[in-house]
Amino acid sequence: MKTDAKVVHLSKVAPEQSPTSPAGRLPVALIQVRDKAAQQLKLSLQGLFDNADDTLFEMADRAASNAEQNAFFEAMRDLRLKRKTIERGFLQRVFESFATLNQYEIGVPAPQLGNVSFENLSLVQDDVLEESVALDAMVSRVLSRDGTALGHLTTRLNAVISKKLDDKTNPLGPRLLCEQFLAACEGLGVEIRVKLIILKLFEKHVLGDLDQLYADANQQLVEAGVLPELKSAPPVRRQPGRSPAGAARTAREEGAESRGAASAGYADEGVQEVFGALQELLSQVRGSAVLPRREIPADAVPISSNDLMRLLSHLQQHFPVGGQQASDDYDLRNQLEGLLTRVSAKSGKARVVGEVDEDVINLVAMLFEFILDDRTLPDSLKALIGRLQIPMLKVAVLDKTFFSRGSHPARRLLNEIATAALGWNAQGDEQRDALYQRIEQVVQRLLNDFTDDPAIFSDVLAEFIAFTGDEKRRSELLEQRTRDAEEGRAKAELARQQVEQALNSRLLGKVLPEVVVRLLQEGWSKVLQLTCLKHGAESAEWVSALAVMDDLIWSVEPHESPEDRLRLLELVPSLLKSLRDGLASAAIDPFVTSEFFSKLESVHVQAFQRFKREVAEPQPVPPSEVDSGAAEVQSDSVVELGAGPLLELPPQELEEIVEAPAMVEVVEEIVLLAPGENRQQEPEASLPDDDEALQKVDELRVGSWVEIQEDEEHKLRGKLAAIIKPTGKYIFVNRTGMKVMEKTRMGLAVEFRRGAIRLLDDALLFDRALESVIGNLRKLKGA
Repeated sequence: MKTDAKVVHLSKVAPEQSPTSPAGRLPVALIQVRDKAAQQLKLSLQGLFDNADDTLFEMADRAASNAEQNAFFEAMRDLRLKRKTIERGFLQRVFESFATLNQYEIGVPAPQLGNVSFENLSLVQDDVLEESVALDAMVSRVLSRDGTALGHLTTRLNAVISKKLDDKTNPLGPRLLCEQFLAACEGLGVEIRVKLIILKLFEKHVLGDLDQLYADANQQLVEAGVLPELKSAPPVRRQPGRSPAGAARTAREEGAESRGAASAGYADEGVQEVFGALQELLSQVRGSAVLPRREIPADAVPISSNDLMRLLSHLQQHFPVGGQQASDDYDLRNQLEGLLTRVSAKSGKARVVGEVDEDVINLVAMLFEFILDDRTLPDSLKALIGRLQIPMLKVAVLDKTFFSRGSHPARRLLNEIATAALGWNAQGDEQRDALYQRIEQVVQRLLNDFTDDPAIFSDVLAEFIAFTGDEKRRSELLEQRTRDAEEGRAKAELARQQVEQALNSRLLGKVLPEVVVRLLQEGWSKVLQLTCLKHGAESAEWVSALAVMDDLIWSVEPHESPEDRLRLLELVPSLLKSLRDGLASAAIDPFVTSEFFSKLESVHVQAFQRFKREVAEPQPVPPSEVDSGAAEVQSDSVVELGAGPLLELPPQELEEIVEAPAMVEVVEEIVLLAPGENRQQEPEASLPDDDEALQKVDELRVGSWVEIQEDEEHKLRGKLAAIIKPTGKYIFVNRTGMKVMEKTRMGLAVEFRRGAIRLLDDALLFDRALESVIGNLRKLKGA
């Protein structure tokens, strides 16, 4: 028997769920919200498609070429053919997002990361990036306009379902609706400019009506008894054909009273509580040296928020353009006081700023005092950021959620700029730096274009995030390559140390032919190093390469017993073959190899001649067949005589030609250096284990930013990209991902101790500023 909670009474809006559907049992009130929202979304989609033809036809009519015109006509045809499919697909996805609200995700496997090949990595395609930027801007505009109503709806949904949501995962949130619409449009074969037009239509006809959808959904849940204490302002009714931005602008122009109502529509009780707490702190310190009490004439008339906005716009257009000094010396409160004095003189009445707006001005001024004193921001960029004080103040006057909502577009923009500036280094002509230019463009656009519509912050934020995201992807790729190179260098260093140990343990204190010592140090050491890197120091290949080295050393040492003589004769051919193969695999210069083997041949011949002289006069025997392997040792023959073998050597004349090899005693440790490496380093200072500077180093995490004082005038900023465990090196890179410094743990601690390195605070700038302001106000209150 089916319950009402699983029946969809919406004619052909979405396909019926199958009996095996994973949908959980939803409350009846939520079913009603879903069905009404789906009906409204369906009507909004119909409006989108009804207007798409006219819009695309107009675009085709204005096309600059036949190809461009044909593209728009093809898009119109494709959209007509796939209209029903897109509508069904979109609404089906909306239903599916509701269907999973009362389900816990159990046993969902964690995403597996495959092997990453840098050759296969690429930056985000331009079309995808444009689409992403457009989507972010659309979502930001909805959140800035209807964020409070959406927040209330999310809170109410969380009160009746088991799966916790936020605004991003709310089935009726702008982010999810946009993604569902894009997914439904995947079958459209249109180019990016047509897709962007369709997204604009979606924003106008679907997202533009979300205020009413949220109001209806909230009201339905209130009537069902779900958190009726949450109060949402009714949506602003827009006239047909008027854009959301235009409607908002008209509402703001109706006076201070309507502004207050609109502000209440943005802010819920928590927001009012935050701003109220800030006002309370300000009231308790008013009259102190930090916040002197204003002397207000008895007949003073407070100006409206609209008038304040006009005065601020005047100051915004005349903000001084200079360097850091100009921003530091600019006192907004004094400038505004001067304007008010002129206005009062002109009108004949004393005009002052209202108490609420005065509090906002004081809070924003305190925030920017912290920002301009913050050592984390580079001085050159402080001057640019300081010019945002008036635009940020105007936003705060319009919308008090600026102080409490972390996702506020203006607040996020300030944080994004500060985060991007964290790794910025002033080098040469800073005006030509891409990041500096982009921040300057952002500031200039806000100063020129922002009057009273906060939607501009959403647009600017989306563009800036797209720019920094592109830069970040490039720097992360280069940073990863830097890490890989450093890890490879560390492995090579460890391999060299292993080879040095192997050579020194076998050669130190011995007297050996010079050619053998050189062959091992200059040639075979490279074979050993490659073997260690490729197979490891515990591998059979490594053991085999060491055995070849041991055999070579043994073959040139004096030997007395007949067994050793026989072993030498049997060993030399295979030894020479192993040496040749190993040196060839290490790409040793063939001419150098040939010289080594020529001298090594003489050494072995000398050994065989020594055997002959030490043996008594042999009985003449017929020469035997020459062993093919003995060709490497001058085709010596082996015969049996008593207890041991003897060697038939060339005539006496040849013996006199072969000179005794030069011998050397290995008395110093062998040190293998990489090309350009110098092991002679200055000894580091030693600090006790409990030293505070060492603790600072140990607290560093990968991703931490530091500022390095290179000399009295120059500072360098670097991010800790990797801690290479085998060598204990700390690798720092700049904003582009290029290596700028490497230090050991002790070396870093010494730099921290003498103040040459300073850790930069990478917490969100606005949050740190607000926290500082609140802390200072509380201190003044307690003083």
